[in-house]
Amino acid sequence: MTRPEVAAERKSLVYERSGGPVRGSDLPAELTLRDPGHCCCCGREKAEQTIWNRLHQLKALKTRRPRSRVPLRIGILGCMAERLKEEILNREKMVDILAGPDAYRDLPRLLAVAESGQQAANVLLSLDETYADVMPVQTSASATSAFVSIMRGCDNMCSYCIVPFTRGRERSRPIASILEEVKKLSEQVILPPRPPKVLGLQGLKEVTLLGQNVNSFRDNSEVQFNNAVPTNLSRGFTTNYKTKQGGLRFAHLLDQVSRVDPEMRIRFTSPHPKDFPDEVLQLIHERDNICKQIHLPAQSGSSRVLEAMRRGYSREAYVELVHHIRESIPGVSLSSDFIAGFCGETEEDHVQTVSLLREVQYNMGFLFAYSMRQKTRAYHRLKDDVPEEVKLRRLEELITIFREEATKANQTSVGCTQLVLVEGLSKRSATDLCGRNDGNLKVIFPDAEMEDVNNPGLRVRAQPGDYVLVKITSASSQTLRGHVLCRTTLRDSSAYC
Repeated sequence: MTRPEVAAERKSLVYERSGGPVRGSDLPAELTLRDPGHCCCCGREKAEQTIWNRLHQLKALKTRRPRSRVPLRIGILGCMAERLKEEILNREKMVDILAGPDAYRDLPRLLAVAESGQQAANVLLSLDETYADVMPVQTSASATSAFVSIMRGCDNMCSYCIVPFTRGRERSRPIASILEEVKKLSEQVILPPRPPKVLGLQGLKEVTLLGQNVNSFRDNSEVQFNNAVPTNLSRGFTTNYKTKQGGLRFAHLLDQVSRVDPEMRIRFTSPHPKDFPDEVLQLIHERDNICKQIHLPAQSGSSRVLEAMRRGYSREAYVELVHHIRESIPGVSLSSDFIAGFCGETEEDHVQTVSLLREVQYNMGFLFAYSMRQKTRAYHRLKDDVPEEVKLRRLEELITIFREEATKANQTSVGCTQLVLVEGLSKRSATDLCGRNDGNLKVIFPDAEMEDVNNPGLRVRAQPGDYVLVKITSASSQTLRGHVLCRTTLRDSSAYC
């Protein structure tokens, strides 16, 4: 921070997300800010418990800190701060600063208040805050990918979901600011951990467009595009709100972002199934650098439960969309979210969810047992009547079926050559490298010399940020393995894959 009262001498800061610290998590810094991370964290009981556990660890550091040193300040950022403000501030008095997801600009003032020994909080939600003028700073010199936030909030009001209450209503960044950020990422140099024989400076190779309901993006900042053109929804899908009109939509943004750098992969998450009109699917099919991977959250395979969840579609409409996507984008990789044990879910409803997992055969999945959250429609109108042991049993059954079907789906890649973006050394073997294919599956392969197709006769070793061709030799529910063939480019790889 640049404010004099905050930028005191000898002051240091540790910023953490729910997955761990950016740096020095175990060091007693003067200020620790904790962000629960992606919006789903505040909707998952286990994720919240992780935050409480970490706070207790920090409290111990705070208690042991010598009086001769600057006092340790602890802060929580994001939607958990908004949702549990009173409990966090009052529970053992361990937290000094609370900043909701729309209050980050107020951090200098909050820090100054905390310096005076008072607790400081701002969890007010905004109708227009998108942080469009705040460009993130990449902290990892060897990073190959980055997230770019394009919109905030959600209007869907699914009965189980707390996001509209912790993140506010939907608002999108102007396309111009998104393109500016993507261009800067494209130009940002990746520093390899080991010097290659030929050092070609390159920018980040993958960008994921991020939002709570990313494909409902709508840029209303340019008046000439605020006409009366209605929104095109997926066939058989409805909304819980009045249909919106005008603005530059997700297909236009995706088109513009994919043109910034043909060698940069483009992904997006998390979408809602209702917002996949044909123009989006056609664009994904046509552009080589838009990944052929779609996250399609189903949540349940029972039309009765989907109605209780207020998802806006039936099982039949969802399955029809799956078929349409696979026809429009041959070879597409699909992933999904499922909730086990939602309010009123019967064994028959559960069996229908199991059958959907078998029918669709997803490549990746994210499965959770339902945990009710205050403020949601389900909290006020439904009964959390599925016993915990039944939820967990059903969840285990879903996980087992998912793994079986994902293994089958992923085994179709054995014998195929796939383009892989190298991320670095494998966590389990110092002699292997890992990366991700177009479908976002992890691919493990030996760290060996290979030919560079753009420099005939030159033997190279893969670096983070390189595209390599890998022939797949085995597959599991989560990982592919193979042997590397050569280093290439995204544009040149189509001749081999």
